[in-house]
Amino acid sequence: MPAVPRLKIGLSACFQHADPTRPLFTGKTLQYVEQSIAHWLMSAGAMVVMVPCPTGPTARGDVTLDHYAEWLDGIVMHGGADVWPGSYGEEPLREEWLGDRVRDLYDLAVVKAFAQVGKPIFGVCRGLQLINVAFGGALYQDLQTQHPGALQHRNATTYDQHFHDIHIVPGTHLAQLYPGKPRARVNSIHHQGIKRVAPDFVVEALSEPDGVPEAIRLQAAPGRGYIAATQWHPEFHRIGSDTLDDTAILNDFLAACSAAKAHPPVLGPGPLRIRDRAAHLLRKALLRRR
Repeated sequence: MPAVPRLKIGLSACFQHADPTRPLFTGKTLQYVEQSIAHWLMSAGAMVVMVPCPTGPTARGDVTLDHYAEWLDGIVMHGGADVWPGSYGEEPLREEWLGDRVRDLYDLAVVKAFAQVGKPIFGVCRGLQLINVAFGGALYQDLQTQHPGALQHRNATTYDQHFHDIHIVPGTHLAQLYPGKPRARVNSIHHQGIKRVAPDFVVEALSEPDGVPEAIRLQAAPGRGYIAATQWHPEFHRIGSDTLDDTAILNDFLAACSAAKAHPPVLGPGPLRIRDRAAHLLRKALLRRR
């Protein structure tokens, strides 16, 4: 009996921009992935492919993000740098919250490419924030500063060993994945957070007790693909720990990839226009700051 073909899952790239003072790859732009998230996807048998940014001063050839979206079965939007406030129409309140404008444009283009062909999209940490912005939502630039009563959502010293509790919203798809588990413990490695949820998305989990959205999902409807995200890093879960087991989330995403591969969705007009407005807004803001 022939082996079942493995899923090919894309992973968006992280960036280290050209730095003339860096001793290795001096003056070169690096694109990379963090090992844990690749191994997380591979743990279920998926083949993982980093999707490099096809633009930049060294770009050659005619390969586009659309080609990757056609070839791959789904995409995971990686964690990393802040989302630039200009991408959701705000001025940065502090210089250290500028984020990465180049990566924002790349990530928005990745989301567009995969969404317009109905390939499943899953976001982690920054990935959740980027997806929310891409479809018309907005962020707190800094939870501690802008959200009264906010928990400490990031600790630079303890990093992935910093945790808080979440409330899983009843009746949501996430609640179906974790029946009988209204609350859970998750890692927390972010200082930005969702301030306004994008239209057509539902909040599936909230941090306790400050009520910051911790998981979102595009509402199911005819002509819409699978788009979901968590603010925490499910790939950092350690087997045997007291944090939320990531298995159900991973299997749900990969099942959606398999379903979309077997029966490509017939897409209708949806929130893609919102995403295009976000990208247009970011490009205008970039031009203003040059």
